[in-house]
Amino acid sequence: MLSHSKKTEKVNNIIVSKFGGSSMADANAIRRSADIAVKQGSSVVVVSATYGTTNRLVEITEAADSGNRKRIVELLAEVRASHCAIADDLAISKSSLNELHELLDTTETVAYNLEETARRFRDDEMSGFETDQSKTDQAEANNNLFLIIQRLRDRLFGMGERMSSLLITDHLNHTGHSATCLDAGKVIRTDDRYTHAVPQFDTIEELCELHIHPVIDGKQGHIVVTQGFVGKTSEGYDTTLGRGGSDYSAAILAWGLDADILQIWTDVSGMSTTDPRIVPDAQPISEISFQEAAELATFGAKILHPSTLIPAIWKEIPVFVGSSIRPENGGTWIYREVGKAPLVRALAIRRNQALLTLTTTQMLNTYGFLYRIFRVFNDHRVSVDSITTSEISVAMTVDDKTLRDRALISDLEDLGQLNIEESYELISLIGNNINHTAGLAQKVFTALSDINVRMICQGASRHNFCFLVDEGRGEQALRKLHTEFIG
Repeated sequence: MLSHSKKTEKVNNIIVSKFGGSSMADANAIRRSADIAVKQGSSVVVVSATYGTTNRLVEITEAADSGNRKRIVELLAEVRASHCAIADDLAISKSSLNELHELLDTTETVAYNLEETARRFRDDEMSGFETDQSKTDQAEANNNLFLIIQRLRDRLFGMGERMSSLLITDHLNHTGHSATCLDAGKVIRTDDRYTHAVPQFDTIEELCELHIHPVIDGKQGHIVVTQGFVGKTSEGYDTTLGRGGSDYSAAILAWGLDADILQIWTDVSGMSTTDPRIVPDAQPISEISFQEAAELATFGAKILHPSTLIPAIWKEIPVFVGSSIRPENGGTWIYREVGKAPLVRALAIRRNQALLTLTTTQMLNTYGFLYRIFRVFNDHRVSVDSITTSEISVAMTVDDKTLRDRALISDLEDLGQLNIEESYELISLIGNNINHTAGLAQKVFTALSDINVRMICQGASRHNFCFLVDEGRGEQALRKLHTEFIG
């Protein structure tokens, strides 16, 4: 078992291990992941869909929306072929094979139901109605159809995890270990914000006690396998937590079970001081604080889902990030407190950023205006990455895709003159006491003397200093800053 020295008092000896899509890519990957789970003494194993499956399922929904039956058939055939090939390679039991085919059949049924419902929705939207009452009735019917479409999408999106969890559970049992596959919806209770559901923490802990503790407490060495990414409403409808939500699922379960360790197994050996594909001299990080890791995840690191660490932070559960391909290489431990706290721990880049600048004299010597701005973002469920203000202006960075929300842009324009600039990259320095260290900004701008910096955000966090650069200059900035601060 991986050792950790930061938590000295063991409470319940529970380890939650999450295996991502690359760790479930094919039969060999599933064998490696199962072997790691056994060697680590994992109590709960949370799995993503097999590599590429979720992308295919998303493309099916897009084909359903456009009525492209041919593409739906092709994609469903690819999903079936890939899973049957893995099942054959793993030589799963006849009962599990039958269950797999049932899941594949359900996937096809949901996909075709989605296509039909989307067609009805398109047809109804194009229909004309003469009276106000008929328009009201039709609007209500369209809302009902749209709700059905959302539910079908989330049902379809989660099918990949249901199939992968079945495959690894059968393999564990086939190789002489004891494992049970649990429907994550029995424990991960969410609201009904489909595709981006919010966990209902007030009931999840109770459901963990009801459905998981009796299994892992009653059988020594028994492993509960469940699905990441998916949940259920209190009415029993399937939901999903958003892309990357499998990490979040594992952290929620670790929180709900009061686990000793949360492990995130992926295709890289932990976190690095920056992206090694950009900076070959990037160094591995053996340990990092919760605050640093959360900032790093939020501002561009792809290893962790930005929300992953929140439940772990609540209960101070150590998190390990390692490679299921090369587990012997070790990885990164994430703790509440760490032994060394360098000024700059790591650097991150977030691409495809837009700069929104809202200007109005209504801000001058008044209060409540920022509230009005952020109420707009709240109403449209859009996150702002960084912000700076002056007497009459507010500048905010958001993902470029946010600009597709024309209603959001219109609501912002109602508040003042809105200037939109695209094609930026957000550079972040992640570390400690950044907002209390004299000379930091001077070092940054000296290193970047030939790169134009568009916006600076410093002071809100002692762990982060970020700024915008023109698209295409971010990688050069990372290399220069890495040399300056990390070497």
